[in-house]
Amino acid sequence: MSETDKPTSGDTNQTKNGFLALVSRLVFDEQLPVRFMYKTVPEHLNDTGWRLFTGYEDDSFLADEAVNLTPVPLEKLYGLDPSLEEKLAYNAGTVWERVPGADWERVYDFRIPTKSVDVSITNDPDAFDKQS
Repeated sequence: MSETDKPTSGDTNQTKNGFLALVSRLVFDEQLPVRFMYKTVPEHLNDTGWRLFTGYEDDSFLADEAVNLTPVPLEKLYGLDPSLEEKLAYNAGTVWERVPGADWERVYDFRIPTKSVDVSITNDPDAFDKQS
C-alpha cells in the first residue's frame, strides 16, 4: 500500500451506520472475487453505502439491481476476503479496484452512480399550491 492509499482520519472518521453492503450475485453464484467497489451515500439505516462487484457485470446485469445485487453483512464479506475489512472503513465517495495478483488501488476518476430525484423548486406560492 502506498502512502497515498493509507487511510487518514479524514478518510474514515464519518459516523458509521448500517451493516449491509450490496454485492454482485456473481461473487456468490460464480464464486468470483470482489475486484471493484465504491461507497455511496447510504440509502437506509442498515445500508453502509458500499457496492461491491467482480468486474464481470455488464450494463444489463447492473440495470436489474433488485435481482443481481444482494445485501450482505460486512462480517460475511470479511470472512470471504480479509483484505476488504480495511477498505470498507473508508467514507462515502471512496472507490477501490484490483487486478488479479495485485493489491487494492484507490481510484479517483470513477463517477459514482447516484439515484436521480425529480424535484421541482419554486418561490412562487401560487405555483407551489398547484403542485400539491
